[in-house]
Amino acid sequence: MNRAVSQPDITEIDRRWMRAAIAQSLHAQGRTDSNPPVGCVIIDKGGRLCAVAHTGSGGAPHAETTALKLAGAQARGGTVYVTLEPCAHHGKTPPCAAALIDAKVGRVVVAVRDPDSRVDGRGIAMLEAAGIEVVTHVETAAAAAVLAGFLHRIKHSKPYVSLKTAASLDGRIALSDGKKRWLTGAPMRQFVHELRSRHDALMTGVGTVIADDPQFTCRGQLAAADSPAVYVLDSALRTPLSASLLKVAKRSVTLFCTSSAPQARHKALQSAGAQIVTLPADADGHVDIIAAMAHLGAAGVNNLMVEAGVGVTSAIYKHDIAEQIFWTQSPHLLGADALPVIGALKLVALPLQTHYTQTEDIMIGADHLRVFVKSAAAA
Repeated sequence: MNRAVSQPDITEIDRRWMRAAIAQSLHAQGRTDSNPPVGCVIIDKGGRLCAVAHTGSGGAPHAETTALKLAGAQARGGTVYVTLEPCAHHGKTPPCAAALIDAKVGRVVVAVRDPDSRVDGRGIAMLEAAGIEVVTHVETAAAAAVLAGFLHRIKHSKPYVSLKTAASLDGRIALSDGKKRWLTGAPMRQFVHELRSRHDALMTGVGTVIADDPQFTCRGQLAAADSPAVYVLDSALRTPLSASLLKVAKRSVTLFCTSSAPQARHKALQSAGAQIVTLPADADGHVDIIAAMAHLGAAGVNNLMVEAGVGVTSAIYKHDIAEQIFWTQSPHLLGADALPVIGALKLVALPLQTHYTQTEDIMIGADHLRVFVKSAAAA
């Protein structure tokens, strides 16, 4: 349905305004539930900016709906820049393609085609059938980076997983006693709060809950509403009723357990505010992490951040689940008796060096941040 657009159709002005739309989409990242975080900019027919918007909290209203409302009559004959193809179906809102047609815009510039089977070219076809010029594939890579979670879930039926770890210089996460201590400094911890806010959900293991009693919230300059939903891999439902993460107001906490978990714990934890989901067990009797990912995909989780201890981190690595790794590292040396980031893998050959590509290497305060993204060949 989508016509091919020759390169001359895409001007530097188009690229510039699309970059503005992408900047808007970042405001919605991690805050749109199952919907994509979309940005939209409208320019009137004289080339003047008249509206900017992004997808609303919870996925509605859509970016185009808000932008059209802000632009009013100025949208007529103007150009709309949107990071994802306008929807062509009734979901949380009426079709955005129809709204653009009703507003009599003159031109629509799209960064990424929507792979959702309910759209997938239909939005573009509706616009073109109404006589609206459509230009596609403008700043596609940059827009797709913000939309990565949504695009990944639609394609693979599971969330885009980011693994975050805080390690010492020698790759350890805690001293041998396992007691909670901050490895990284305040600037890096604030970065992690910001990182959490850009994810729909956070996953950890019950061992981390028991050892550290984390809140897993977004703090500092971020609002409490930015804190993502939390999922805990807790095969036997050992999460303490007094756990801090159960005391955060208006925040969803789900415990994944197996069928062998005591029913009394089901009732007690539900009374404490947790949701309980029973999943299949793996060969070791733990919650099957592949089944957990499938459940999250079906639940509409686009971006999942994993912050966990040795067991869960090792399982994520063993099953090749992480699409992205945020490796934060302090200058401490903790020694061989300290707990490692990843447990024994029993490798008999070196893993591929090209599995992940390093995309960032920066200092945040006194700590080091490296970001690795799964290479296209390994994805």
